[in-house]
Amino acid sequence: MKTVLFLPLLQIPSGHHQVADALKEDLLAMAPQWQCHKVELLSSRLGQAEKLISSVYLQWIRHFPKTYSILYDQAVIRQKKAHLSFRYYEFLFRRHIKNVVQRIQPDLIVCTHALPSYLLNKLKLNKEIANPVVNVYTDYFIHHLWGIEAIDYHFVGHPYMKTQLLEKGIPESRVFVTGIPVHPHITISRQKKRAVRSRYIGLISGGSLGIGAFAALIKRISPDDPIDYYILCGKNEQMYKQLNSENHPRLIPLPYISSRKEMDALYDQADFILTKPGGATLSECLYKKLPIFIYDMLPGQEEMNFRILKQFQLAFDFLNWKDVSNIADKLLPVLRSPQIAHYFNKVEEYHRQLSPERPAMLLYSKLNDDPSQ
Repeated sequence: MKTVLFLPLLQIPSGHHQVADALKEDLLAMAPQWQCHKVELLSSRLGQAEKLISSVYLQWIRHFPKTYSILYDQAVIRQKKAHLSFRYYEFLFRRHIKNVVQRIQPDLIVCTHALPSYLLNKLKLNKEIANPVVNVYTDYFIHHLWGIEAIDYHFVGHPYMKTQLLEKGIPESRVFVTGIPVHPHITISRQKKRAVRSRYIGLISGGSLGIGAFAALIKRISPDDPIDYYILCGKNEQMYKQLNSENHPRLIPLPYISSRKEMDALYDQADFILTKPGGATLSECLYKKLPIFIYDMLPGQEEMNFRILKQFQLAFDFLNWKDVSNIADKLLPVLRSPQIAHYFNKVEEYHRQLSPERPAMLLYSKLNDDPSQ
């Protein structure tokens, strides 16, 4: 029997937890006898103070996005030092995470957030622990907080991330282009020949927390719009109730969907998605080969994801939707143009560069192949 420890960060629903849960469920489907533990670093160390930190973090992003973006960029993106040190994190969490590892004695540790990765990298470099560690990157870039040198394996979302790691001296045998892992109930879609038609079906997502500009976006949809929209309200119950009461003929509001099978069915119905560039959502849409239109983004990680996907032509820039009274006036020219065929070609190219094995299968095989285990 093997034991696997997953390390996300913060209790708020995020891609870090979504990816950890997806890998956990996939692993347990292959090996039900295994033990999988998920430990969130802040709440396990600071108790109820984690809720305050999460609340401050969300309020900061919502009310002061520019300052968050600038500080995030300066702290973990633009730093040029070869060996960065985040001593305040080490002071608060280094001994705690070492105790967690010693208590659980995992055969494998999976980091879906950079902070646990940074701390474990330090411990491994100092030979304080020897447990194998895997970085599973939940965005489409690698910033400086991630531990790198002593990490055993790296699961990256895009081939260019592999190139970055190789340039840092990481052996190719330790880097796998898996895409950001998706839940096993999200099934891969074949490319469909999308015929031009009179009515399309779209998804509009505001993220699991339902924050962002999507309330204003929805107001740019007319009752006679040629597109029907499923509105993913996330945990914004007020938005869901309001849209339900309005009975807009083109809008179908949906509450928070925890079932990945339900989401898989929705993706299969849709012709495109309007979304923010959260890593887990983007990965699901790329896996389903669903055209992605980015209409808004949170500062920091989502800004970086947008730049990368736009650079590699894996998402459409829809940030100028406020220029029109009806968003269909900007969507339809794209949906009915050769741009869609070009998009599908880029997505197919991306899929050809992914590892043929699911990320959980790679974890499973690495554990079983390791003679020390």
